[in-house]
Amino acid sequence: MTWVITRLCRDCLDQACVEVCPVDCIYSYDGADSSAFPKQLYIDPEECINCGVCEPECPWEAIFEDEQVPDVFVDDTALNAKMLDAKDAFSVPEVEEKEKPSPEQIEENKAKWGYSG
Repeated sequence: MTWVITRLCRDCLDQACVEVCPVDCIYSYDGADSSAFPKQLYIDPEECINCGVCEPECPWEAIFEDEQVPDVFVDDTALNAKMLDAKDAFSVPEVEEKEKPSPEQIEENKAKWGYSG
């Protein structure tokens, strides 16, 4: 079992999860093909040790256990795994402090992706 970063992270990219990951398995895409890898963070499923410390740190509520990923985000599990095919185009990002989203922003982001959870 591993953790998955869903599209709720897209264009948000809060890096609190990166900061707490004990094995540095959370990556950003450095390549140019945004259609293959949208601008979000990704968890390497082979490196993830299933500790779960990333999940409560995500202010966008974008991280789920792979078996608990909501149906609306089912494609995001495969997207996280797909990063393994292009690993050289990914790196662990330098953590930048970002302003935390308001509850309203979180709800708007969820609604944008059709998620009510």
